Amino acid sequence: MATQTEGPSLADRRGTMLADQRGTMLVNQRGTMLVVDVGSTFTKAALVDLTTGRMSARGETPTTLDTDVMDGVRSLAIDLGDSTAVDDGRILACSSAGGGLRLAVVGYERTVTAEAGYRVGLSAGAKVVHVASGALGPDELAALAHARPDIVLLVGGTDGGNAEVLQHNAVALGKCSLPRDVPIVVAGNVEAQPLVAAALTQARRPHVLADNVLPEIGVVTPESARAAIREVFLRHVIGGKGLSRDPAFARVVRAATPDAVLAGVEVLSEVLDQDVLVVDVGGATTDVYSAVTPRGEDAGLRKEVVAPLRFSRTVEADLGMRWNAEGVIEAAVREHLPAPTALRRYAARLGEHPAYLPVGPTEAGLDLDLARLAATIAVRRHARPPFPGEAPRALSDLGLVLGSGGVLRHTTADVSRALLTAVTTDHAGGWRVPRAPRLAVDAAYLLVVVGLLAASDPAASRAVARTLAGIDG
Repeated sequence: MATQTEGPSLADRRGTMLADQRGTMLVNQRGTMLVVDVGSTFTKAALVDLTTGRMSARGETPTTLDTDVMDGVRSLAIDLGDSTAVDDGRILACSSAGGGLRLAVVGYERTVTAEAGYRVGLSAGAKVVHVASGALGPDELAALAHARPDIVLLVGGTDGGNAEVLQHNAVALGKCSLPRDVPIVVAGNVEAQPLVAAALTQARRPHVLADNVLPEIGVVTPESARAAIREVFLRHVIGGKGLSRDPAFARVVRAATPDAVLAGVEVLSEVLDQDVLVVDVGGATTDVYSAVTPRGEDAGLRKEVVAPLRFSRTVEADLGMRWNAEGVIEAAVREHLPAPTALRRYAARLGEHPAYLPVGPTEAGLDLDLARLAATIAVRRHARPPFPGEAPRALSDLGLVLGSGGVLRHTTADVSRALLTAVTTDHAGGWRVPRAPRLAVDAAYLLVVVGLLAASDPAASRAVARTLAGIDG
């Protein structure tokens, strides 16, 4: 039977995340922290009281990609009444601007190690842009380079198992046409890793070693690889996207946004002691996060070769409210969901204007229709069995379904609830819908705050999570 190891405790795992924040928190004499998410379309910020977990101010502005992303960050700091937060070190930020974190996964066998690497990459906040399996040849290496990854995750073989493919692929990656500064995270057969590291060192490829993501069949251990991807993102990637000339940018960004959100989902589920599903409808992608404890039949009948992760994320790069609006329509047609002519015309205009805001009630309604389709399709993909014969994700016992994204934050509670109701009653979607979940919207954008505070100040993180969950005390 396939099982998933528990690995280190949640607190221990968070200890590897954002560890350098501890020094930042010590200089926070005023007890407030500016928490910022630099998104692909909008930059959001909140000023948080670390003692109470309450947000004293929040705001957002279009991400200033055409000048410098820190222009928008500093502008928000001024607007929120704390103009010195950036330079005083009282700021934590995450970023998905510039396309976020692009990850390629190279594994041994597509349905085993490559699939395990794929799931780990998504849980680490990466957009998986390419998956390759087996011994890489010229055609596979060319396809990998064409995908333009920021990081390559190299996996393959259980511990003590096949080592030849992992070693072959390390040598091949050392000689391929990927830019020389693209780092490689090695998370395969640990017994083969010394030879793999030697080959990459000889080729002068930057690399980081992590624990095997699949040490034995049916056991997934994502924590070490997830931490390594985060480290490489901060060290090699965030400064290389040309988003900012301001030296503060590399200093304040602590994680890719999806990684921070997933950490927030973990804390929220822990505080509630319930299963949680989060649907984040964004301008470029729609992401779905879940924290699920298998119970009953779901706990006893898992037979997948690659076990499901308890804390999971899926990213749908073709489902975005602006950059990929036409992709939402195309996906709706494939899912046999209605996409009226007016909605198709509206979506066709949005890709060229990613900062566009709807004008008037008609366009506002079309925006909501587009969001409903994106959310419904994204949750279907998240919940359905990844392969024939596997079980769907165990979402029947969800206690909370939380909506996120500007389209949900900027509408009325009744409208947002209706959208989430459509998602959670999608009986034709091919997944087991939740029985009686509570529906809510992260209107203050607190989940990313919870995640960014999780390692450096667990008490503040939990306090903000309790505020988000509507729990007093």
